[in-house]
Amino acid sequence: MPGGFQVPDQDGAGTVEAVGEGVDPGRVGQRVWLWFAARERPWGTAAEYTVVPARQAVPLPDGASFDLGASIGIPAMTAWHCLFADGPVDGPVLVSGGAGAVGNAAIRLAKAAGLTVVSTVSSDEKAAAARDAGADAVVDYRAGSVDDTARAVRAAAPDGVSRVVEVAPASNAELNLQVGAPHLVVAAYADDGEPVPVPGRRSMLGNVAWKFVLVYTIGDRALDAAVAGVSEAVAAGTLVVPPLHRFSLDDVAAAHDAVQQGAVGKVVIDV
Repeated sequence: MPGGFQVPDQDGAGTVEAVGEGVDPGRVGQRVWLWFAARERPWGTAAEYTVVPARQAVPLPDGASFDLGASIGIPAMTAWHCLFADGPVDGPVLVSGGAGAVGNAAIRLAKAAGLTVVSTVSSDEKAAAARDAGADAVVDYRAGSVDDTARAVRAAAPDGVSRVVEVAPASNAELNLQVGAPHLVVAAYADDGEPVPVPGRRSMLGNVAWKFVLVYTIGDRALDAAVAGVSEAVAAGTLVVPPLHRFSLDDVAAAHDAVQQGAVGKVVIDV
């Protein structure tokens, strides 16, 4: 909290130890995954205990590990919202950065919905992660020009992609226009630091919708829908534990440094 005490981190998993007034006491002992633990409150998940509103402690099926529970939260909710907030997707999906936590979840969620998925990556290691998540085609955008990347994406999705889950909206604006089908939706959940060059006329001709997503502010109805969608995916086995980088509670600073340095997979803190 600004100027005050703050335990960091939003996501986590564990067992309910106690409940407050008005909450079903039968929830004590329940296995749960958490979201937004540190949102507008000082008690994040980098601690032995945290306190959250009951709706933010979501039942975790017995077959799902705490590693998985701690790995979903914001990344999986963001991926679900980028994909399905407007309803079912009716064509191929392009996932930019398919090795990241959001991108990996987006690939798995889209494949579970029966969609063709193309992913762009920047290294062989990241390509392997995207393929492992189920991407039908993986394109290394460093291998050529934007036009080359567009041709490779079009080879996998000849009629164009219907939706883009975008991590770098400024860098990829031209690519998205080249590979988009009519009525393309670009859902960007990150900012790569530059103004996004959105050509009005070309976007109008294709009825392209550019959306910018911050899961913290999408509203309660959208959050509830994302939680429900992620919970369904967990129960179905769609989401699995990504590559993990493990740190002890005493090494919280190092864990945050790993995130800032672009660790491939998910950084978790063992308590």
